[in-house]
Amino acid sequence: MFDLISEIRQTMRSNRLRTVLTGVSVAWGVFMLIILLGVARGVTNSFHENMTAESSSRIMVWRGFTSKPWHGYRDGRFIDFRDSDGREIEADTPGFVSDVMSVASNDTARIFGPTDYIGGGIQAVYPGSFDNDNIETVAGRLFNERDMAEGRRVMVIAARNARLLFGSEEAAVGSTVRCMDLSWTIVGVYDHRWRSQSYVPFATYKSVTGKEDDVYNLQVNLRNVATEADGEAAEQAVRGTLARVHDFDPTDNNAVWTWNTFSTYLKNRKVSEYLTLAVWVIGLLTLLTGIVGVSNIMFVSVRERTHEIGIRRAIGAKPRSILTQVLAESVAVTALFGYIGVFCAMVILQVIDHFAGDSEGFKNPTVDISIAVQVTVALIVAGALAGLFPALKAIKVKPVEALRDE
Repeated sequence: MFDLISEIRQTMRSNRLRTVLTGVSVAWGVFMLIILLGVARGVTNSFHENMTAESSSRIMVWRGFTSKPWHGYRDGRFIDFRDSDGREIEADTPGFVSDVMSVASNDTARIFGPTDYIGGGIQAVYPGSFDNDNIETVAGRLFNERDMAEGRRVMVIAARNARLLFGSEEAAVGSTVRCMDLSWTIVGVYDHRWRSQSYVPFATYKSVTGKEDDVYNLQVNLRNVATEADGEAAEQAVRGTLARVHDFDPTDNNAVWTWNTFSTYLKNRKVSEYLTLAVWVIGLLTLLTGIVGVSNIMFVSVRERTHEIGIRRAIGAKPRSILTQVLAESVAVTALFGYIGVFCAMVILQVIDHFAGDSEGFKNPTVDISIAVQVTVALIVAGALAGLFPALKAIKVKPVEALRDE
């Protein structure tokens, strides 16, 4: 083993320029492979974070207008949801639906603070909606089931609105605002990348407005769904229940508008898998150019060492030892410069992660140990393949002809 290592080192030293030029092409191929994998990982990480943050197992349902006549009704009829629709959906689809939460809204409501006001209206929701929408407080708390049961006039507002009305998030908590000619106590402040709505308990909103059945949309949380077919079946079941309750054609897609986040998640996950596969293909093709260079250099090396190989064969060297030496040299060159490419790529990815790793649409663009292992295996296999054909040529050299070679 030590003799083999010594021979490889001596060969690389005696052909430094050729070895370096060949190795650079390998290092560049590995470098591009790791960079592409890191960028793809950043994109897919962002996708998975966004889909898991915004619950990926639910169906959002909005009201619409019928586009087909049905049971004596003309088309163009507005479908107005009721809070009781959620209980109907839960009863009809216990296998797919865990719970349904209603959402009401008042888009024209203004919220008045001590010296200023904010627009944008309010949304009346169930406490569970905060989990669905990934709402977390930066000050105070979110309202809960007890607030709902007791009809408390409490409100959760966005951080930017808290700073506008009260100067800071902390100052807003416990303060009173006026909305719809009533006083409301701010119990929590949240910060979100794009949401800025003000939230109040659904039950409280119904009691103060008298709009018992005014529902803007329904949030249907799913369970026992694993495939795209399951998601579509759950969506059709929800649509069928609403068609029965509100008496419209179940095939009328304009009567209610739905967004099946589970089906969307599965489709987007396939896209991310195809992206990763494409990156691997492109990266390996880039690496292949370097491997071809290694193979060509090994052919040249075998040609230059024909006399040496002949002497070794003449004094009793077995073909296996010749084969092992050529393959080992090829793997050594590929692995050495491949790891240099891996190291440089990891450094670049860390720099990218430092400056852009938390941007929207790009999260943690680094590679983990599993990727390093996969690239290591690819390097070993590629190095062996690069040296295989030159090695096979080497063992076919006849000692007598090799000794006559000049």
